[in-house]
Amino acid sequence: MSASAAPTDPTPRARRHDPERRDRIIDACLDVVAEHGVAGTSHRRVAAAADVPLGSMTYHFAGMDELLREAFGRFTRDAAAQFERRMSDARTPEEAVQAVTTLITHDVFATQRDLVLSHELYTLAARDPAYRTLTNDWMRRSRDALGLHFDPATCRVLDAFIEGMTIHRALDTEPHDDVDVLGAVRRLARVPDGRSRQGADTSNSSHVVS
Repeated sequence: MSASAAPTDPTPRARRHDPERRDRIIDACLDVVAEHGVAGTSHRRVAAAADVPLGSMTYHFAGMDELLREAFGRFTRDAAAQFERRMSDARTPEEAVQAVTTLITHDVFATQRDLVLSHELYTLAARDPAYRTLTNDWMRRSRDALGLHFDPATCRVLDAFIEGMTIHRALDTEPHDDVDVLGAVRRLARVPDGRSRQGADTSNSSHVVS
C-alpha cells in the first residue's frame, strides 16, 4: 500500500513587499558598526539587525565595502545637515558664536553612537582614500555653513577647533565648563562679549560724568 502524495498548493507564494528594505539595511549597518566596530560588522549581523534575509545583503549591495560607504555617507550627510541648520538659524555675530558653542557642547558627538561612528569613519579614511571623499565633503559643508558668518581663514580655524574640542570633551574623564568653550570661540571668531563691552562703556561714561 503506497502512501498518498502530499497535496500541493498551486498558488505561488507572494513575495514580501518591502520597498524600504535597502534603507533599513543601511541604518542597521550603522547600528552594528556602533556596537561592534567596522571590524566586527558582517553581512549576517547586519541582516539580523535589519530583520531581512541574508540574501538581501548581496541583492542590494555588491559587498560590505559598498554598504559601509552608503552607511557612512548617510551618517555624514545627516551630521552636516544638523550643522547647517544650527548655523543658518543664527542672524548676528553673537548668535553665530552661540551656535558654534552649542555645536561643540551639545550637537557633535551628542551620543556615544555618534562618537563611535565618527571615529570608525576617521580610521577608515586614514587607511582608505575612498572614504576621504566622505570626510572631505563633510568638512566642506561645515566650513560653508560657518562661512555664512565668518571669513574663510576663521572658518578653517573654527572647524578645526570644533573637531578637536568635541573629541577632547567626549574622551576626557574630567568635566568641562561650557563657559570656557564660549570664551574660546569668541577669541577665535574675534567677536567680543557684547554684555561685557556694554558694561565697560557704562563704567567709562559714569567716570566721565562724575
